[in-house]
Amino acid sequence: MQHPTDVTIEPADASDVDTLAELWVELAADQRRYGSHLLAADNGSRILEAMRHHVATDTAIVARRDGDLVGFVTFGVETGRYRQDAVRGIVHNIYVRDPDRSEGIGSGLLDAAEDALRDMGVDIVALQAMADNADARAFYDRHGYAAHRIELEKPINDDLVTSDSG
Repeated sequence: MQHPTDVTIEPADASDVDTLAELWVELAADQRRYGSHLLAADNGSRILEAMRHHVATDTAIVARRDGDLVGFVTFGVETGRYRQDAVRGIVHNIYVRDPDRSEGIGSGLLDAAEDALRDMGVDIVALQAMADNADARAFYDRHGYAAHRIELEKPINDDLVTSDSG
C-alpha cells in the first residue's frame, strides 16, 4: 500500500524531539488497553532522552502531513552480549495517530525503517506487539513478520492482580 501523496516520510530532526516524545506517550497510553504495564506519562523524561538519541543517530523517521507529525518509527541494530548467526535490527516503536490510520502511513514508516536497517547491515528485523492487539499483529503479518519468540507473563503480586482486574 502506498502512503498518501500529502504525507512525507523523512528522517526526524532536532525540532521533532518534543513531538516525538508526545506521540510516544500517546502510543504507550493506548497500549494499556492491551495489557501493557508502561506508565506513559511517568516515562516522559526518559522517552525525551531516548528520542534525542534516536534523532542524533538517525534512527527515527517521521510522517508529516501539512507540516504536522502524524506518525513515527524508531529502530536500531540489536546489541547484546551473545554472538548470533545474523545481524538483527529492532523496530522499537511505530505509531500513527488514530485519525491518520489505514492510509498506508504505517506501511511507509515500516518500509523506511527496514530500508535504513538494511543500509546498516541488518539481516533480520524483529519487533514486538502486544498479544491482545489484533490490529497490530495483522499489520505485521501483512508485512511478512511471523512469531519468533513468545513472551509469557503471570502476575504473582496479589495487589497487582486485584488492581488490574477491575
